[in-house]
Parts: sequence; structure tokens; C-alpha cells
Amino acid sequence: MSTSGIASSHMDTVIRERLNATHVRVDDISGGCGQAFEVIIVSPLFAGKNVLMRHRLVNSALKEEIASIHAFTQKDYTPEEWQRKQQE
Repeated sequence: MSTSGIASSHMDTVIRERLNATHVRVDDISGGCGQAFEVIIVSPLFAGKNVLMRHRLVNSALKEEIASIHAFTQKDYTPEEWQRKQQE
């Protein structure tokens, strides 16, 4: 990875592939330089896991990407939780 950051599209792709995500939203909050991201991840892999376990799963899956950026914030939901959230 270069020091110029990571493209939002790359983050989206790796999240979908590595976490079997059904919905992903990646927001580059670094002004487009690819150094800080806020993400929403919806995956059936989160079922039965608490927040800490979900974060560890994501951090492990994205270890290389997270190591090469400055900030990474995540919100993780199961498909059922996400559906309920959309109806609020």
C-alpha cells in the first residue's frame, strides 16, 4: 500500500469479499486522501457476536488496510439489525 492512502472503492471491495457483507457504506472522512474512513458493514457473520467480537472480526479481516491509514471507525450490523434500523 502506498502512503497516499486507500481508495474507498478498494475498502468496499475487500469488506464485501472478506466479511461476506450484504451492505457496505464507506465514507472517506479525510477529504479524499484515503487516510480516514467511517464504514457501515452489514454481514451475517456478525450474528451472535457482541460489539467487541464484531470489531475484532473486522479488524482482523482488514488488518493490512487499517495499518496503512490513520483512522477507521466502524458500525457493524447483522442483516436483521440493519433492516430494523432502516425502518426506524
